[in-house]
Amino acid sequence: MSPDTLNSMLAGVQAVTWQSLVMLTVGCLLIALAVVKEYEPLLLLPIGAGCILANLPLSPLADEGGMLDILYNIGVGNELFPLLIFIGIGAMTDFGPLLENPRMVLLGAAGQLGIFLTLILALALGFSRPEAASIGVIGAIDGPTSIYVSGILAPDLLGPITVAAYSYMSLVPIIMPPIMRLLTTKRERAIRMPYSQRVISKRTRVLFPVVVTIVVGILVPFATPLIGMLMLGNLLRESGVVERLTQAASNELANVVTLFLGLAIGSTMVGEDFIKASTLFILGLGLIAFCLDTAAGVMFGKLLNLFSGGKFNPLIGAAGISAFPMAARVVQQEAQREDYDNFLLMHAMGANAAGQVASVVAGGVLLAFMGAG
Repeated sequence: MSPDTLNSMLAGVQAVTWQSLVMLTVGCLLIALAVVKEYEPLLLLPIGAGCILANLPLSPLADEGGMLDILYNIGVGNELFPLLIFIGIGAMTDFGPLLENPRMVLLGAAGQLGIFLTLILALALGFSRPEAASIGVIGAIDGPTSIYVSGILAPDLLGPITVAAYSYMSLVPIIMPPIMRLLTTKRERAIRMPYSQRVISKRTRVLFPVVVTIVVGILVPFATPLIGMLMLGNLLRESGVVERLTQAASNELANVVTLFLGLAIGSTMVGEDFIKASTLFILGLGLIAFCLDTAAGVMFGKLLNLFSGGKFNPLIGAAGISAFPMAARVVQQEAQREDYDNFLLMHAMGANAAGQVASVVAGGVLLAFMGAG
């Protein structure tokens, strides 16, 4: 073996830094969480893979013109991938429970309060206004919205914000229950709410995405891309005349884009840029935002309970975040801990669907506040 060949082989070893070793470990950890614990595997696994590929020394994948660089530029740098993901989410979302009980919109709005409180806290810690807004939106527990907003306002923080958003989304069953129990009494958690299913006409289901797009697009123009794609997917679903497009949006399109999005996000987690004190602050603030959103939803549920004369179960307020339908399932599980025959799932699904829409609107409001172009 010639000296030149040996030097070439050793160049990679010599280029290894402690930061790259840490990030290779982080990438392996994300893959382990996806495979072993099944924490948001559809995205955490490709993010972990992208992180490993981007931190391999002298790898051309993340260089200018490399595959990871191309994926980032064509799908994240111009916000294309998150918008395509929203089409798939809309095609998979049933807004029927929300249409049956429109007052759940209030819980969806309350479930976003933590975003703005965390924004203020991030500003107090020294983050810039765009960075603080991007960190706050983690509280929506809506990965695509977090990616979209941070990609516009604070692209340098895209990696840690995305990891935080999807990690906390996977931890909904762990983070939410203690907060729900702390803020409610045993009697409140045991409140039964009979579910009277109303038939929602096809006309109403078709008009809903059209009307929401128009109203939100006029009132919050910066939310138009997000709400427009979400409602486009839902319109495909509810129209009943484009089954092939609905299936493609909710399956092939969503799956392929999720893979590419995960790799592109992982490629931003380069050791020298990712390993900073600000990353720990982002993870901590994201958790605070999530907890505040859950608490705000429950407290608003307690307010509705007061106005209803004790007939509204405050647990439903916790479902006002965007983690659909996981948050609604957690509400049902908590209700059954007190009364196994208590059935709150459909009420919680209404609040959860409202949270999906509200998180998108909140993202648009943040962009408007920050004067994004």
